[in-house]
Amino acid sequence: MKLLHFARAAAALVGCSMALGAWALGDKPVKLIVPAPPGGTMDIVARVVGQQMALDIGRPVIIENRPGAGGSIGLQAMLQAAPDGNTIVLAASNVLAETPQVVRMPFDPLKDVVPIASVARSGVVLVSAASYPARDFQGLIAELKARKGKASFASYSPGTVSQYAGLILNDRAGLDMPHVGYPGSPPALQDLLGGQVDIMFDGMLTSTPLIKAGKLRPYAFTGKTRSRFLPDVPTTTELGYPDLQFRGWVGFIGSSKLPADVLAKLHAVIEKAGQAAVVQQKLLDVGLEPELSVDTPALIAETRALSERNAAIVKKYRIQAN
Repeated sequence: MKLLHFARAAAALVGCSMALGAWALGDKPVKLIVPAPPGGTMDIVARVVGQQMALDIGRPVIIENRPGAGGSIGLQAMLQAAPDGNTIVLAASNVLAETPQVVRMPFDPLKDVVPIASVARSGVVLVSAASYPARDFQGLIAELKARKGKASFASYSPGTVSQYAGLILNDRAGLDMPHVGYPGSPPALQDLLGGQVDIMFDGMLTSTPLIKAGKLRPYAFTGKTRSRFLPDVPTTTELGYPDLQFRGWVGFIGSSKLPADVLAKLHAVIEKAGQAAVVQQKLLDVGLEPELSVDTPALIAETRALSERNAAIVKKYRIQAN
C-alpha cells in the first residue's frame, strides 16, 4: 500500500510543466540497463526508445547489456546505483512476474523494484515448421495425438511462458509431449525448423519474420484479441483454450526508492519519447504493439496479478528452471 501511495503521488505530478530539454535529474548521462543480450526484444526496445529520449533531454542515454540469472544481474546493478533516475532498466514484465518463480533473486521483484512505464506489448504465438503436416490448429492437435509419446515441444527457456503455454496445452489437449528447453529463441527455432522438435510457443518479435518468410506456420495467438500482425490467426480463446493467454508489457523499471518527483520526471520523459511517431513505427516494424502507459499503480497491480498467476502454474506443473 505504501508503494501504491507513492506511485499515485508521482503519477499526479506528471501534469507539471517541465522543460525536457534541460534534464532535471542532473548532468550525467542516463544509463539504461538491459538485463538481456544484444539483439533481443528488450535490447531493441531500449535502443529505439533510448535514442528518442536522448534527443528529447539533450543528454546521452547509454545502453548497458547485463544479461544473466533470469534478469536479476541487470536489476541488481540498477538497485546498487543511486535512486536518482539516472540509472534505470528496460525489460519485459517477465523479469518481475515470470522468471522469479523459478530463479532465486537477491531482492524482492514485487517490492524492491517498481514498473515506471510500459511502451509496448508482446504476445506469444504457437508455431511449427512450415513443412509440418498440420495445416490448422485442429489438425495440429490431431497430428500431435497421433504422434503421442514421440512429439515434443520447445521453449525459449525453462521457467518461462514459452514452457508454461506448452504444459497447459499438453494438459488440456491430453498430448503428453516432453518439453525441450533452449537458451533463447534462435536455437529453439533452428531445431524447430530442422524437425528436432514439433511445436513451440514463441514471442512475436522472433517468430513474425519467419512466418512472413514462409518458414514457420502459425496456429494460435495467446492474446485476448487477434494480433494486428497475424489477423488471420485465431486466438487461443477462440479455439477453446481461454487460459492460454500470455501477453506482457515491455518498459522501464526502477528502484522502489525513487522519490515521487523523480518518478514524475521519468514519466514525462518516457511519455514524450513513447509518443513519438518514429518510435511507434519502429516498434511496429519489429512486431511489437506500441502501448504507452505511465500509470505506475496499474502496472504494479498487473505485474502482481501476473506473478500470482504464474506462481500457480509453476506449482501445479512443478516447473523448475533446470
